[in-house]
Amino acid sequence: MSGPLEGKCIVIIGGTTGLGLSAARAVVAAGGRVVAVGRDPDNVAAAAAALGSSARVVVGDATDPATAPAAIATAASGFGGFHGLYHVAGGSGRRRGDGPLHELTDDGWDFTLDLNLKSVFHSARAAVRQFLAQGSGGSIVHCGSVLGSSPSPKFFATHAYATAKAGVVGLSRAAAARYAADGIRVNVLAPGLVATPMSKRAQDDEAILGFIRTKQPLDGGRIGVPEDLDAAVVWLLSDASRFVTGQVIAIDGGWEVSEGRWTEANDE
Repeated sequence: MSGPLEGKCIVIIGGTTGLGLSAARAVVAAGGRVVAVGRDPDNVAAAAAALGSSARVVVGDATDPATAPAAIATAASGFGGFHGLYHVAGGSGRRRGDGPLHELTDDGWDFTLDLNLKSVFHSARAAVRQFLAQGSGGSIVHCGSVLGSSPSPKFFATHAYATAKAGVVGLSRAAAARYAADGIRVNVLAPGLVATPMSKRAQDDEAILGFIRTKQPLDGGRIGVPEDLDAAVVWLLSDASRFVTGQVIAIDGGWEVSEGRWTEANDE
């Protein structure tokens, strides 16, 4: 029995660690082929070993406008086609000066938006151009965040990051509207707090973990794991979601519908 991505080649920008690597494994398991892009050569080598012959894994920086077109060209030439893009690359700008508005630095703003929004623009533009050239349609999935629409003022007050993730939604919905008639679908996944290298600060903070137990109350009140997103990624990239575009799907353990609480003891 063939999988839902049989015969499809998917480009994953940010596909060598965390959410992206987990998604790449899921795509391969669903019968697809992958071109995965990552910045760190060591992670690229490890991902290539993990994904096997169904994947091409290359070094590239998502903020470089040449990265996504090169990866898409690799899919088209090396695997005979390009059918979908998942952009998951991004990260925290906290160390560069992201934070609450009154503390947010110019460098923190520029760095965070380049990493989390401008990089998405580069990838989406490259994918749309290729789909239009092919006349084939296709699926684009962007990784957003619940912080783009559901702020956490105490523990996650990184306002450039929240702005970037809200911008991902705006760009995605505008593109979904413009290119629906061309068969190009654009959707967004909005995870809550997930255990990835980016979230290590939160994973090691007992006050945040206490908050998460009430903010993400599903399944015992835990931090998410990358595999929590995989089924949605495969579905959105497959023909099973062929009538879905312009949507933001929160995979957040209940974050957006839960109040979340902390105690004074958590502040000590």
